[in-house]
Amino acid sequence: MSTQSNGELVRTAFASWEQGDSRPFFQLVADDVTWRVIGSTPVSGAYTSRSEFLGGAAGQLFERFAEPLVAKVTAVHEAGDTVVLQWRGTSKGVNGRPYNQDYCWVMRLAAGQVVDVVAYLDTALVDDMFAD
Repeated sequence: MSTQSNGELVRTAFASWEQGDSRPFFQLVADDVTWRVIGSTPVSGAYTSRSEFLGGAAGQLFERFAEPLVAKVTAVHEAGDTVVLQWRGTSKGVNGRPYNQDYCWVMRLAAGQVVDVVAYLDTALVDDMFAD
């Protein structure tokens, strides 16, 4: 059992993504996570597993990037089993448009794993990545 707080677990796992490797963060996410992406974009909706989210919302969006998404944490807030992760993702779309996204993920952790996420983001910017 880890002695790290939930916020520290998230910050530590996300630090690898800031170096270009998102795998440690997604290993922190439970296989049966519930992940909701707000809005009405092509990637919005509810996903009921890590693989469904990665193959659905994340996969569809990442396919629209011409270069890897660069991630940078801007804040981590913790209250009990809830961690709010604010981060900035930057890339460029295959359509040539810039992608400078501010994310806010509200995550609930249980037994050291992320089990529930609500992802808030600029939905117009996501829509722009799908425009030709």
